[in-house]
Amino acid sequence: MAVNVDSEISWRDDELIFLPLGGAGEIGMNLNLYCYGGQWLMIDCGVTFGDASTPGVDVIMPDPAFIVRHKAQLAGLVLTHAHEDHIGAVPHLWPLLRCPLYATAFTAALLRRKLEEAGLDGQVTITEVPMSGRFAVGPFDLELITLTHSIPEPNAVVVRTGAGAVLHTGDWKLDPDPLIGDLADEAALRRLGDEGVLAMICDSTNALVEGDSGSESAVRESLMDLVGGYKNRVVFACFASNIARVQTIAEVAAAHDRRVILVGRSLWRITEAARETGYLSGLPDFVTEYDVGGIPRDRQLLICTGSQGEPRAALPRIARGDHPRISLEEGDVAVFSSREIPGNEKSIGRLHNQLLQLGVDVVTNQDHFVHVSGHPARDELISMYQWVRPRIAVPVHGEIKHMLAHAELAQACQVPHTPVVTNGDVLKLAPGDEPEVIGQVTHGRLALDGTRLVSLSGEGIRNRQRMLWHGSAVLSLVVDLEGNLLADPQLSAPGLLSNGDGDAALLEDLLADIHEALDGLSDRSSRDDGTIRETTYRAVRRFFRVEMGKKPSVDVHLVRIPGAP
Repeated sequence: MAVNVDSEISWRDDELIFLPLGGAGEIGMNLNLYCYGGQWLMIDCGVTFGDASTPGVDVIMPDPAFIVRHKAQLAGLVLTHAHEDHIGAVPHLWPLLRCPLYATAFTAALLRRKLEEAGLDGQVTITEVPMSGRFAVGPFDLELITLTHSIPEPNAVVVRTGAGAVLHTGDWKLDPDPLIGDLADEAALRRLGDEGVLAMICDSTNALVEGDSGSESAVRESLMDLVGGYKNRVVFACFASNIARVQTIAEVAAAHDRRVILVGRSLWRITEAARETGYLSGLPDFVTEYDVGGIPRDRQLLICTGSQGEPRAALPRIARGDHPRISLEEGDVAVFSSREIPGNEKSIGRLHNQLLQLGVDVVTNQDHFVHVSGHPARDELISMYQWVRPRIAVPVHGEIKHMLAHAELAQACQVPHTPVVTNGDVLKLAPGDEPEVIGQVTHGRLALDGTRLVSLSGEGIRNRQRMLWHGSAVLSLVVDLEGNLLADPQLSAPGLLSNGDGDAALLEDLLADIHEALDGLSDRSSRDDGTIRETTYRAVRRFFRVEMGKKPSVDVHLVRIPGAP
């Protein structure tokens, strides 16, 4: 039976443990831990993004409280690649961890820019590891294996220990013509399989998708034909980190005598890191949004952030008409060259409608072949299992439906053990005849609320969510020492009651309920501040529940002063 091991680390030094704190049971904010020989290794430290259910919160990340308590045993953090859901939490959480970082050149270049923005420039030790490099972190003997993805330098990590070898794939696909970077190192994967692999911790994002994920070169050919048919300004919305797609779009623009304008700070940050490390070579310099006025509209090709409808990103601002330098007009074209992340359907649909209202043609993958995924479909997963042949398959980087489908596929590939774990599960990989979940540690989510990190399940965020759906009310009372009202109660309930005549009767009824509640108190209760607050709080909540079907957040401000002589 699993036991709670959150408060005390008691595993033997010869045990190999896998513990996900983020990314298992969800897509995004990956944070994975391995324990062996009394030390911990972290692989990736990413974020996900807020939505309508998290008002005021843009960035969400795993709560690292467990490993922070044991940071003296944290040997280091290895980053598989530079996507936000794998490195985005580092600037926020590193001050809590203060461990060495390991990354390849492109990931390190991008991470340095993020750390500088966070005021951590020069404080963090980043060890650059070459592609296919081998290095040690504490008791862990690590090797990088080159894969393909939608960003430069995606790596699987071989974690070798005295208890066996684990292949942690990170994000990957098998692209025969990736445009940027090398092909997946099939030979290294086959050699690893021949050596013997205890476990493979593997990407599950497209485990429900038949066939393969497709090649970036095929997208390039399709976009060549698509853009050639347009005469006005063309706008591409894609993930800023998809450097392969940026390269594709830039080549398409050059073929059609168009200049590429980058709109969005993250696009500039990532493309600068790419050029610094040898990518995007041979392409003309990109144009800033400040210089777009000197280029004829029919020679403009814009790449914008905001493909998921993020309200502060470039394209949503342009669609709303509040971007200071870029506007769109009838006859322009917006091409959404990205996948629709689950949960973003409403924000993306809203963005499409805003563009259509402007007379802009909207093109998605349903209209034309404009995107391929960066994650393996079922045929690619099968190939990986045929090469690596692990004894244990642990699906991660997916929702439960993806991980269950992945586990079923691994079983069909003759993998003996396919445990499906979620965040916080402590999975013992070795020793033993089979893997075993031996406990669960505290886990959760942190929200970047302005400049503070707060618990996403904490009272502050919960109250904000309640106010979003039910509103808020503030009641101010002035009473004498005996509890008698010295002035009429004042109630403010923005979003629930207006100052107009339409709500005057409701407000009058509510104030009458408050008077009645106070009149019902005994002399002793009237002298107790807590009793007055609780009584009037309940009266206000009851009124809104009965009259309006709402359960607002209610604050009672009580001022007690001596009465008039």
